[in-house]
Amino acid sequence: MADEILLEIITPEGVVVKEKVEEVKAPGSLGEFGVLPGHDIFMTTLKIGIIKYRQKKEFKYLAVNTGYAEVGADRFTALVETAELPFQIDLERAKAARERAQQRLKDRGREDVDFARAEAALQRALTRIKVSQGE
Repeated sequence: MADEILLEIITPEGVVVKEKVEEVKAPGSLGEFGVLPGHDIFMTTLKIGIIKYRQKKEFKYLAVNTGYAEVGADRFTALVETAELPFQIDLERAKAARERAQQRLKDRGREDVDFARAEAALQRALTRIKVSQGE
């Protein structure tokens, strides 16, 4: 059994991460799950959240939007709408998005406010803030 797995994070724009890693933790739609080398094969959906992966005993973080993951004994592939590494995130822009989403949620009694969309925007902003600050 190998001691590493190939991590591939892919968006419509292309490959964001393609590296050998020792461990992956991902935001599954039914809850966070972890993957180590030799894991059983499965597929699942991903929710907005953080993919955390370990290389040489150091964890790295990636903000992702919804998508799908395929897990194999020696591979973890995620197809996601968006994926951002910490250095790609504009912290001030993420904070502004958080404020806008929180304001929309306060106004949720109004008919013109899409609650689900505002909630997703808030989750994306909070995830981006966490990743930009090192999780």
